[in-house]
Amino acid sequence: MAKISLKGYIIVPDSALEAVNAELPFHIESTRKESGCLVFNVTQDNQHRNRFNVYEEFVDRAAFDHHQSRAGESKWAKVTSEVERHYEISSED
Repeated sequence: MAKISLKGYIIVPDSALEAVNAELPFHIESTRKESGCLVFNVTQDNQHRNRFNVYEEFVDRAAFDHHQSRAGESKWAKVTSEVERHYEISSED
C-alpha cells in the first residue's frame, strides 16, 4: 500500500474568493473525516490573497480516489470550478 500525497496551490479569481472562503471550512472538515485521510491542509497565502496552498496525504490510492470523487460532487467543486489548480501528486511506499 503506497501513501498518496498531493501538494501545490490553487489560484482563486476575485469573483469566487468570497464563496471559496465561506465553503473552505466545511470542505476541510468533510475531508478530514474521510476514511484514509492522514493530512489535509488548505491555507490562504499570507502574501497573495488569491492563492491557497494545498497539502494532502491519504493512506493509499483508493482513499485518494474516494476523496476526489466525493469532492467532485460537493459544493466545493461548484465554488471552485473557475480556480486554477497547480498540483503535484506522488506516492511513496
